[in-house]
Amino acid sequence: MIIVFHKQGKITDLRGDSQSNLHVYKQKKVTSSLFDLASNHPNCILVWCHESLKEHINIEGIKASFHLKNMMLSYGANPYFSNRIGYVEDSPFLKINKTVTYPTWLMSSQVGAIYASQLLKFKNKIQLNDTFDFVLNTIAKQGMPNGLFCYSEPKLLNKNTALIHSQTASNVQLFKFVKLHYKSVWSSLLLLNIIVNEAKFPIWAFVRNLFKRQQKFKLEFDLEPLEKQDEKTSSTIDVIIPTMGRKAYLHDVLKDLSNQTLLPKQVIIVEQNEAIESKTDLDFIKNKTWPFSIVHKFTHQTGACNARNLALKEVTADYVFFADDDIRFNKSLLLNSSNFMNENYIKAMTLSCLREDEAEDFRTIFQWSSFGSGCSIVKREVLKDIEFNLAYEHGFGEDADFGMQLRHLGADVIYYPKETIMHLKAPVGGFRVPYKHPWQKEGEVQPKPSPTVMLNRLNNSTPQQVLGYRTKLFFKYYKAQKVKNPIAYYKLFKRQWGQSLFWAKFLLKKV
Repeated sequence: MIIVFHKQGKITDLRGDSQSNLHVYKQKKVTSSLFDLASNHPNCILVWCHESLKEHINIEGIKASFHLKNMMLSYGANPYFSNRIGYVEDSPFLKINKTVTYPTWLMSSQVGAIYASQLLKFKNKIQLNDTFDFVLNTIAKQGMPNGLFCYSEPKLLNKNTALIHSQTASNVQLFKFVKLHYKSVWSSLLLLNIIVNEAKFPIWAFVRNLFKRQQKFKLEFDLEPLEKQDEKTSSTIDVIIPTMGRKAYLHDVLKDLSNQTLLPKQVIIVEQNEAIESKTDLDFIKNKTWPFSIVHKFTHQTGACNARNLALKEVTADYVFFADDDIRFNKSLLLNSSNFMNENYIKAMTLSCLREDEAEDFRTIFQWSSFGSGCSIVKREVLKDIEFNLAYEHGFGEDADFGMQLRHLGADVIYYPKETIMHLKAPVGGFRVPYKHPWQKEGEVQPKPSPTVMLNRLNNSTPQQVLGYRTKLFFKYYKAQKVKNPIAYYKLFKRQWGQSLFWAKFLLKKV
């Protein structure tokens, strides 16, 4: 491990396990020096720390935080980019829980760490003439979608360390970052959002970066666990399946589960039928012999959120496979997935789940921005204190909300395209029983977006992300609706957005 202390972009001191002469880097630029150190010491952890935090760095915490080589960690009082980045960034990586290990590309120069071998993958690909914070955020922003696992990690510093507010990016730096890392249109949308929502006019910052192009280069990060297990850890797994009127499809799911090389400990089925006089339709549960225990619950209350919550109360295994009732998968899915999670210390992951005619867009294992409630595996230890929010029942957004609950408990959601699930999208099932929401009685002015979608935005996004989403929706929806007069459309959209806010807050209070 080599620790670089810095102030005002220059190195003030160094500490290291290495016997090499480190003092030659004193007073040199921290960005270029880190790459030089990485070239000379490719197998060590490089740590940066602001001079003011020199006595508060937690060496043991840093070592304990690295379970994979392909990680980048940092911690600071405030992000380098202001909340305005939310106008263009629509992901769960901005609303950070500072008390847990939280996935984010927002890196801080106050304290952080990365393996030298991973830093070297950016050598000669990024500009080093920007501020240290700008460079760190560039590395994380480019690395995260390609398999570099980036986190805000409080264990880098001793507990109760008082942090100082560090310098934030100027408007010029903000617009430059957006130009380099987002599609060109987002720079214009950033300017528009600032003008509309803040009544400020950073025209010069916009113009100065007008002709910069998006930065693109190829990066590859493989998962490299630091402590490889000699033998595969034996794990147990429960499967939870909400179902409603999909008898044949569910039977096929059970057949796939019965052929698994790692058999489930339990399959927990929650069958729903709102008809008061109805009884179970799943005779094959008792009429056939299955190589695992089946817990069958029958309820007249419909809704996948409630069904999954009922099932979660019954789980006892190490892992839980959240499954839909209309999927198909190969016999090695549970074994390969649980082994992968054990080997790489992963607590939650979503598997590739595609229709038969769809192609997988991703080949890399990376930090996922969502969560699939019908195609994910989660370690039971992180499920003890959370459940699906019933405010989303019969709507959309419960997947994303559940994923955010996991992240705020310190469980990152990883996308794993190596194991695939076929989603049949059964013509019956799902939302096949019409559900009348209270806002559907409101006449012509319907909420836009759906109140459950708005609820998820309010719960799990920054205020700037909500406003940025509103701007994007305004332009996107204009093409799809009938009112083409811009003034009339603006008035209509404003009323629809207001209706959505009203009903989202209604759902929140109801639950």
